[in-house]
Amino acid sequence: MQLQTDFSLKPFNTFGIDVKAKLFARFDSVQELQELLQMPELQQKPKLILGGGSNLLFTKDFDGVVLQNGIKGIEKVAEDEEYVYLKAGGGEVWHEFVLHTLDVNLGGVENLSLIPGTVGAAPLQNIGAYGVELKDVFQELEAVNMETGQVRVFDNEACRFGYRESVFKNELKGQYIVTHVVFKLHKKHRFNTSYGAIKTTLEEMQVQEPSIQHISAAVCHIRQSKLPDPRQIGNAGSFFKNPEIPLAQFEELQLQYPAMPSYPVSETTVKVPAGWLIEQCGWKGKVINNYGVHKNQALVLVNYGGAKGDDIRKLAFEVIASVEDKFGIKLNPEVNIM
Repeated sequence: MQLQTDFSLKPFNTFGIDVKAKLFARFDSVQELQELLQMPELQQKPKLILGGGSNLLFTKDFDGVVLQNGIKGIEKVAEDEEYVYLKAGGGEVWHEFVLHTLDVNLGGVENLSLIPGTVGAAPLQNIGAYGVELKDVFQELEAVNMETGQVRVFDNEACRFGYRESVFKNELKGQYIVTHVVFKLHKKHRFNTSYGAIKTTLEEMQVQEPSIQHISAAVCHIRQSKLPDPRQIGNAGSFFKNPEIPLAQFEELQLQYPAMPSYPVSETTVKVPAGWLIEQCGWKGKVINNYGVHKNQALVLVNYGGAKGDDIRKLAFEVIASVEDKFGIKLNPEVNIM
């Protein structure tokens, strides 16, 4: 629990942006975190909680304290006829947690395989993929108030989950640190294979009766074929949220763009893939000096090496402006820009 000064964050963000934190410390327990928060030298400084650094774009040095969540551990805390409840430390790597659920044959998060980041960061933006969101398997979380050091429990309703949203990105932004999450996982598996290319991939794998392990393997295959490995090319996965627009607006746009894909959200709202919109604006595969838009997935902005965070930020807003100009749809970043 040692405080370090002028600490390089380059290895701790998947964009690989070379910035520094004024102060840096890692905590491995709730008690260590509480002790850190009581240190006089940290009291009035801005604080940033770092998990895997997979949802951040740093545009400058952080003139405060970066606290890295290192709380580990996965344990069964309850069980009933339908569900097993697993409690995981906020510092657990998300995909390692998914692999654990597969090992013990519990369903619910297989569609969320290979999403980068940590367990503690997952509820903040209600991570989701291939028709499943974290809120679907969420029971409760424990979080420490950064002002008081007190532990508070949040249930599903208190988290106010939305599409890539939670109370922690809005009213309570920057006020709590998630230390543990409890998941409600299925004993009897319910397969979700209708979204994206899962069904086609399972057919290519010659799987006739899928298991949660097969679905996870299919999701991993799809993600690896579309998304660049951050260890090789700096990126934060999907940079933009898929926009939700009124059905009437979609029907009007569809007259001009018949191939425009969509997914129903409600009777009056549809979701349009941001990647498709960006690709129609000619951004897919575009390279600008040492950064750009990935050649296989237009949702992904990339740092080919040595780019500054502000370069990527400017690119993101150029993409947003071009999509709004062409389609009248405003994209919102999924990545937190610091």
